[in-house]
Amino acid sequence: MTSAAALLAVVTLALPGGTALALLLLPLPARALDALHRIASLATATVALALAVVALARPAFPYRDGAFLVDAASGVYLGVIAIVGLLSALVSPAYLASDGKGFFRTGRARAWYYLGFHAFWALLLAIPIVGNLGVAWLLVEATTAASALLVAHSGKPSALEAGWKYLVLTTVGLTVALLGIVILFVASPASQGFASLDWGRLPGLAAGVPHETVLVAFVLILVGLAAKIGWAPVHNWLPDAHSEAPPPVSALLSAALLPTVMLVAWRVRGALDPAVGGSASRIVFLGFGLASLAVAIPFLWRPLAWKRLLAYSSLEHMGVLALGIGFAHPIAIAGVLLHVAGHAFAKALGFYAATPLLWHQPGAARRLPTGLARTSVPTAGAVGVSLAALSGLPPSPLFFSELFILLGGVYAHQLWVVAIAGVLLALGFLGLANALIEGLVGRARSGGKAVAARPVIALTVLLGGLLAGLSASALFLPGSGIVDAIARWAL
Repeated sequence: MTSAAALLAVVTLALPGGTALALLLLPLPARALDALHRIASLATATVALALAVVALARPAFPYRDGAFLVDAASGVYLGVIAIVGLLSALVSPAYLASDGKGFFRTGRARAWYYLGFHAFWALLLAIPIVGNLGVAWLLVEATTAASALLVAHSGKPSALEAGWKYLVLTTVGLTVALLGIVILFVASPASQGFASLDWGRLPGLAAGVPHETVLVAFVLILVGLAAKIGWAPVHNWLPDAHSEAPPPVSALLSAALLPTVMLVAWRVRGALDPAVGGSASRIVFLGFGLASLAVAIPFLWRPLAWKRLLAYSSLEHMGVLALGIGFAHPIAIAGVLLHVAGHAFAKALGFYAATPLLWHQPGAARRLPTGLARTSVPTAGAVGVSLAALSGLPPSPLFFSELFILLGGVYAHQLWVVAIAGVLLALGFLGLANALIEGLVGRARSGGKAVAARPVIALTVLLGGLLAGLSASALFLPGSGIVDAIARWAL
């Protein structure tokens, strides 16, 4: 695995990075840019998926060196980021072509969008395989600049405000996380330079630091990363950014960025837990998890605009993942992995449906879409599959993942947390189920234009099939070698 993983890791990062540079420098017309963008995206996704397969094929033998850590968790996240990134790349030209002002119909304007997209995608692919906490922090910070420009791409006052809010709040949070890293690094007498922050060396670095100092550093790192993950109460940027970004970018933000930054927080817990103490680290994750669920639920009960509803659903699901990591039991780990992939595919479908939905029913930009089954069956199918999966309606993979996570809490003897989380999840289900029913069979509204059925149907079938496959994987994922491999550093 060593040589194959190293080569694939380098190529995985070089392809989107080189594509971003080529798209910026080459003076190509819009059609040629679209073609180069599609070809490069297919190549990037193919190599990233190959690296994911290599990582998952032998989960007990991760690849480690000074630059990379390619393990079972890397494989899961790489697979999700590759698939969502590829689909977002493929739907981007259609989104740009539908731009009402015609701004993105020029080659130069499209080149800037593609530059930001591929730079953002490259950073997302790098974070799960980087072998050092300091480098991971730099990459997470870099995603802020790339994605903030994409959020504000339209130039509308609301988009500029959302992009600025996202930039400021996440940068402040990451500054807090950097302070925690610096405290940990400076306080250790065993520090041997930047390499001391490698994931494999972090436990030894923390072992020489007083317990109180490690605890302060851990809390600062987690609180800082929470602002980027979108955990409550530091989630204020999330609804605005998701609702103002282009739908392909919103899909990457919700389905890839948020859980990928959470992987960094998960690795921090795994590395520092012996020095921090299991109960202290558990409290931090469970606290963020319950707070995120509690804040999200009232909004899921409101008739929000479509993309804003999906944003608050992201807040809920990031809370579920925090609970799974906090419970720290093997079956909860299985639930976390299943939830990361299930949420990504369901949420990506929801955001991809936003373009035809707003084309067909413009009022969905301000209120909940209704009556789609009576006016646009393809759009209704995409919205229905997305909401049914996100609500946890059986046999959605999110039903099984939430069940695994709650079972992990029971085995971890966190019965009060499980009881509270169960009630909140039930309330969230009711809110999204109501949105599902209203969206499909409520009072029909139209006023827009007809939707091209073929692309919507293709996306719904593809992502629906992936969701069905994930539901089937719930039969063998608990107790698998993938879960066992992650449990070695996560528990």
